[in-house]
Amino acid sequence: MGTASQLATIDEMEQLWFELQREMTESGKVTKFPGTVTMLSGDQNNTDIIRVGAFAVIADGEYIQYDVQSGALIELARQPSGRYTTSAENLQEASPGDIIEFGIDPTRGGLLALLINADTWGDRIGSPFGGISKGECYLPFCDGQGGVPGAVIILVGIIGVLLSIERLITLSITATKVHSQRKNETPSEDNPLGRVLKVYDENRDVDVETLELKLGEAMLSETPGLTRNITLIQVISVVAPLMGLLGTVIGMITTFQAITLFGTGDPKTMAGGISQALVTTVLGLVVAIPTTLLHSIVANQSRSVIHVIEEQSAGIIAEHAEAAGKPLG
Repeated sequence: MGTASQLATIDEMEQLWFELQREMTESGKVTKFPGTVTMLSGDQNNTDIIRVGAFAVIADGEYIQYDVQSGALIELARQPSGRYTTSAENLQEASPGDIIEFGIDPTRGGLLALLINADTWGDRIGSPFGGISKGECYLPFCDGQGGVPGAVIILVGIIGVLLSIERLITLSITATKVHSQRKNETPSEDNPLGRVLKVYDENRDVDVETLELKLGEAMLSETPGLTRNITLIQVISVVAPLMGLLGTVIGMITTFQAITLFGTGDPKTMAGGISQALVTTVLGLVVAIPTTLLHSIVANQSRSVIHVIEEQSAGIIAEHAEAAGKPLG
């Protein structure tokens, strides 16, 4: 059964037209006014509010939202990515007449909600204590989208970078001391070259063959300290992408299991496995690329120091053989 309706009067239509025109006019204005923001904790924060048309509302350099039901301005649970937050801070600090680049939401909240719910790199990688706090895994970063394979890759990458930094610092200091020793005739035991030269000072009266053996033994004893952990860094740079591939395979197995159980009607059932597959691949490459470069730098630095020691040792043996009047070989 139909219901009776009454036609709008001329005054009501004029009022509607006036309100629509006023809304369009206000949509093109940036207005600043004092207001109250309801925080997530329930506290009321009295601050300056900036309304950008009908598209965005910010307070204290952060986006806030208007709740239609309660008619209150509410703090967002999470802010969008950095460049949008930066533009909001710039707008909050701007003076009248300044032109500020600012992102607006023409859907009046829809796009902002998607940006807030989008996964960040922190969500993908996880927290150092996330897996432990949840009791799901006793490894850091287990709560990330990479799961256990991703956590292992991150930990291995951290170890590789720390070892590389330690080698870089140690070898740089050693190289500086070795170059200083080359200019100093007095052997010093604070560097490999000085210790090798001290062996020569202690064996000046021996024959050439014995001196060569003594210096060779001294160089062999110095080599492990100069090449320590370099092979391990190389192993990490090779193993990291393989672990990423392992995580990719595990993620695809999870995806196919979800397809077998629930079909392909709901993409969300497959999202977890695909996410793990892609995140572990990225993590493996992110670890492999810098550790490969760091290994190359560290290995070259180590070879440079060893080359200087070998060069000086060969020169000492040649001088000793010449002084003894015996040809080399």
